[in-house]
Amino acid sequence: MINPTAAGYSDIVYISSDHAGFVLRKQVEVHLTNSGYKVRDLGPADVVSVDYPDYGAKLAEALRCDPSARGIAICGSGIGISIAVNRFSWVRAALVSNPVAARLCRQHNDANVLALGERLIAKETALACVDEFLQTDFEGGRHQRRVDKLTVLPK
Repeated sequence: MINPTAAGYSDIVYISSDHAGFVLRKQVEVHLTNSGYKVRDLGPADVVSVDYPDYGAKLAEALRCDPSARGIAICGSGIGISIAVNRFSWVRAALVSNPVAARLCRQHNDANVLALGERLIAKETALACVDEFLQTDFEGGRHQRRVDKLTVLPK
């Protein structure tokens, strides 16, 4: 069993995908629920074609209203939905394909959204990435000034 609040966040995880990330999203939802997290599934309801920018925006809006939560965004490659959710200034989404990257995006970048590509990552690897992401704390220190620069546009 994972400690749901190990990284200083709440135990709420919002998950969103497009149609191409539907199956992995459902697998992640089961895994998170079994691990003690409170999952808020933002859709879609089935595999009928939808637009990933719409579901990236739903995830971003949920995190704006609940900043102590974390998010997981999934599409076919992970690329489109990570771009969509990163359009919002309060989101730092990291597209990862292995658990080391999932750990580092938390340790060094204080990412609050994990992005995954259903067509590019095995289920077991995706779940390992989810675990690393949710269990890892931000190190702060020298990384904090760099993260601070991500929220301010250069002059």
